Amino acid sequence: MPESADPPPLLLSFGHEELVIRQRYEVASIVNDILIAFWFVLGSVFFFYESLTTAGTWFFLIGSIELMIRPVLRLSRRVHLRRVRSGSPGETAQDF
Repeated sequence: MPESADPPPLLLSFGHEELVIRQRYEVASIVNDILIAFWFVLGSVFFFYESLTTAGTWFFLIGSIELMIRPVLRLSRRVHLRRVRSGSPGETAQDF
C-alpha cells in the first residue's frame, strides 16, 4: 500500500489543554461559517420579493459582520494558545 504524502490530520504536542482550546475555537468557527451561509442565503431569497428587499439588505449586512468575526476568532485562538504555551512558537497550519 503506497504511503500518503499528507501530514497527519491532528498533531498533539502541548497536552490536553491545547486540544480543548483548539476544539472550542473550531466549533465556534464552524458555527460562525454556518451563520454566514444562513444570513446570505436568507438575504438572497428575500431579494426575490420586492417587499422584503430591505430585510434582505439587513441580512447581507449581518452576514458581512459575521465574516469579520472569522479573523477575530483566529486571532483569539492564536493568542489563547500562546498563553497556554507560555509564548513558545510553532503554530500549526490549521486555519479554522
